[in-house]
Amino acid sequence: MNLCLFNSCRAWGGGEKWHLEAAEFLVQEGFRVSVAAHPDGELFKKASQAGIATKPVRIGNLSVLNFAKIWSLTRWFKKSQTQAVILNLPSDLKTAGIAARLANVPNIIYRRGSAIPIKNSLLNRMLFKKVVTEIIANSFQTKKTILQNNNHLFPEEKIRVVYNGIDFREMPGELLVKSVSQSEPMIIGSAGRLSRQKNQKVLVDLAVELKSANVDFRIKVAGEGPLRKMLTDYSLSQGVADKVDFIGFVQNMDEFMSSIDVFVLPSEWEGFGYVLVEAMAAQKPVVAFDISSNPEIVQDGETGFLVPFGDVQVLKERVLRLLHDPSLRASFGIRARQVAMQNFDRQRNLAALIQILSGDNSCVG
Repeated sequence: MNLCLFNSCRAWGGGEKWHLEAAEFLVQEGFRVSVAAHPDGELFKKASQAGIATKPVRIGNLSVLNFAKIWSLTRWFKKSQTQAVILNLPSDLKTAGIAARLANVPNIIYRRGSAIPIKNSLLNRMLFKKVVTEIIANSFQTKKTILQNNNHLFPEEKIRVVYNGIDFREMPGELLVKSVSQSEPMIIGSAGRLSRQKNQKVLVDLAVELKSANVDFRIKVAGEGPLRKMLTDYSLSQGVADKVDFIGFVQNMDEFMSSIDVFVLPSEWEGFGYVLVEAMAAQKPVVAFDISSNPEIVQDGETGFLVPFGDVQVLKERVLRLLHDPSLRASFGIRARQVAMQNFDRQRNLAALIQILSGDNSCVG
């Protein structure tokens, strides 16, 4: 089967990581795979470096009105004899999805990675009735929101849940446990784009609470984004600039996870909190707000704690409990890795793609 993974996002995030991993997996399984991506983006670069056929594409919200672009993509799909295309962004769906339908591509799959309800617009009703043949959701919460504004938008039985995953073959557990000295501060880690959704302002508020509790700690925040200056200024104004380190983009997340004691994710919402799985796979206890897909990942009281959204006091209490109890951290960490291996193994989860492409309904989520 000739398969195209179409993702025009220039930035690098969970969706782009999934598309690259899916492309590499499907190549190994014998599919003829191409990746259509922004020529200046990390996905294009990484796919090219992996030896996967790439096509540079630039898609914007108004590209659906660019008939020359749609026709160019239509001709490319025909020439490459594409039999299936997996689309990432709503703008990709509007433009490349229509082009794929004009090219008579039999399998047009939309991967939804955001737990935000789809607008019940005329264009969306047309796309999901006339263009899309299958939907892949990255969590059950995302699946739920797809039909939230219109339960007739798309057949529910054709919405499949395929979780993001970790390749445990490259991640030996015996190398993951941090050696803790009593003289060292406890390290709380967090990772994500510095944006409103990721809600890192709460980490500064947490630092204020922990400082008042006379705890020896540091918070390491991995990631870049538009709110970096606001967050650093806020930590300075709150008197905890010496406690919160915004360390920027981290290339090696395994090393980052091995350097921390507890992982905290304060996001307002998550389509799928992949970084929680990374922390659990690294045998770290996790603390997150009880929102969107987080309960699908975190087993409250077993692999970590789920906290009522926005409640910094409860967040502080749960973090303090873990910081003060090494045995609890260890037991949560061990259980977290077990759960991650059971539910979020990359090879097993990506194998569901082959079932979807072959029309096997047994993998319906």
